[in-house]
Amino acid sequence: MRLMRIGPAGAERPVVRVAQSGYVDVSDVVGDFDEWFFAAGETDRLRSIVDERSARGQVDTFGNVRIGAPIARPHQILCVGLNYADHAAETGAAVPEEPLVFTKAPNSITGPNDGIRTPRGATKLDWEVELGIVIGTRARYLSDLTEARAAVAGFVVVNDVSERAFQSERGGQWSKGKSAETFNPVGPWLATPDEIDDVQNLDLWLTVNGVQRQSSTTAQMIFDPWVIVHYLSQFFVLEPGDLINTGTPPGVGLGHHPPVWLRSGDVVELGITGLGVQRQIVLPPDGPPPTLSLTATTSRGQQ
Repeated sequence: MRLMRIGPAGAERPVVRVAQSGYVDVSDVVGDFDEWFFAAGETDRLRSIVDERSARGQVDTFGNVRIGAPIARPHQILCVGLNYADHAAETGAAVPEEPLVFTKAPNSITGPNDGIRTPRGATKLDWEVELGIVIGTRARYLSDLTEARAAVAGFVVVNDVSERAFQSERGGQWSKGKSAETFNPVGPWLATPDEIDDVQNLDLWLTVNGVQRQSSTTAQMIFDPWVIVHYLSQFFVLEPGDLINTGTPPGVGLGHHPPVWLRSGDVVELGITGLGVQRQIVLPPDGPPPTLSLTATTSRGQQ
């Protein structure tokens, strides 16, 4: 299934995508795609409901509706840095022997087409297309990769927006450069594992103002999704609905010579095979962020 949440920010309702421009509303049977939904193992029951409603023609079209993040605010966002060897090289860092882990503020999550607000004082705003993992069950001290696979609810597109000066020049705390509001666009949908043939061979891409900046595949990961989930469970209690950002391939602004930074008005588009497309406009520090419709994500097609 492809789980989505649509509607105004803070008032999204759960739906399931069933066609290029169609969805089944499930807000009458599901409170939200949150900790309680995943912990209860509701996906099988939901799939049956969606099949029945689709067969009866109870399918709506998205139109100009806002798309929110496909998961409600998680307990935590855990992130893996330098998880592509060529990205480590472009930043001048050594390839890590173990996953390099940092955290990101849960309230940095926003919809896939909402604007990226530039923080006050920002000078080095950067982009990072990443595969996101959503946890489906409480997990601690997982014993092997089979248990890690069983703990995963699905996968999402993530833009791990970063402010490099805050990250590296303000006391060496990565989280300070990662956690500003709107710094974690997610979606447009969560694909359950059965939707993805091979999560270790998905194409990732990102453009800025139509210029290709990132293009790679998850096959290039140093630590694959199952290794990451297993590894993190040795240090953290992973809760249902938690989000894991798995790292970005080369092509970030920091890696260019000279570096290239995002500016107000820039348009960032990104996507992953089978997980859809995002589109964001970079905003100045003050003022409300705009929201864009589903139709704004179709310039590269709904992959």
